[in-house]
Amino acid sequence: MAPALRKLVLTTHITSSMGWLGAVLVFMALAIIGLTSRDAQTVRAVYLVMEPAAWYTLIPLAVASLLTGLVQSLGTTWGLFRHYWVLFKLLINVGAIIVLLMYTETLAYLAGVAAVPDSASGMLKSPSVLIHAVLALVLLLLATVLAVYKPRGRTRYAIRTRPGSAAGGLPSQDARMSAGDRSADLDAR
Repeated sequence: MAPALRKLVLTTHITSSMGWLGAVLVFMALAIIGLTSRDAQTVRAVYLVMEPAAWYTLIPLAVASLLTGLVQSLGTTWGLFRHYWVLFKLLINVGAIIVLLMYTETLAYLAGVAAVPDSASGMLKSPSVLIHAVLALVLLLLATVLAVYKPRGRTRYAIRTRPGSAAGGLPSQDARMSAGDRSADLDAR
């Protein structure tokens, strides 16, 4: 990728990923309010806002994070299958999106219950929303730590396809990198 495009994609990836993290924090706060509030109207309002917020905030940010992460990994020297930390981030992202999409059914049910004025607000006090938000927060923080620290460890694919690994006389990848590739690699770190 050209440096300007690479920086644009990286900026978009960081923005969408941190936006997703922020939205999860808001969901966690809403879940706490929904569990602890004694006001039935407040409890109903919390669950009525969660379903559309999931569809219009959480899911778009999660998908944007996934897509920009894929573009970033495929367009830089990090690659998608070369380093374990990149694969772990991919698995975290895909797994979280799958769980989020499945959990929207629960949010739709809770919003449906909240929409009925004479329903008991005690039915809405679901700890599962808080549990899911906390687990999502932990996973997203783990992905952030992986992105910042980039633990060492190349995949078998990277070792097997690395020039010079099987035929001793070929130059290493670092020796073949152009100056632009080296700076992109350093910027990505």
